Amino acid sequence: MREKLEKKNYRAKEAAKVFGVGLSTIWAYAKQGKLHPKKISDKVTVFNADELHKFFKVEA
Repeated sequence: MREKLEKKNYRAKEAAKVFGVGLSTIWAYAKQGKLHPKKISDKVTVFNADELHKFFKVEA
């Protein structure tokens, strides 16, 4: 049986949609140090899925 593949990282827009908050909220939490984004290229920043699930207290 094949297990469901889970995302390891989310772009800010994806995270906002999945966790039911605004895009500006995701960036505000990052600016406040509540979330820790990782810049993987000049134009791409991602957020760790495990961190997001713990922060928003959502089961993966």
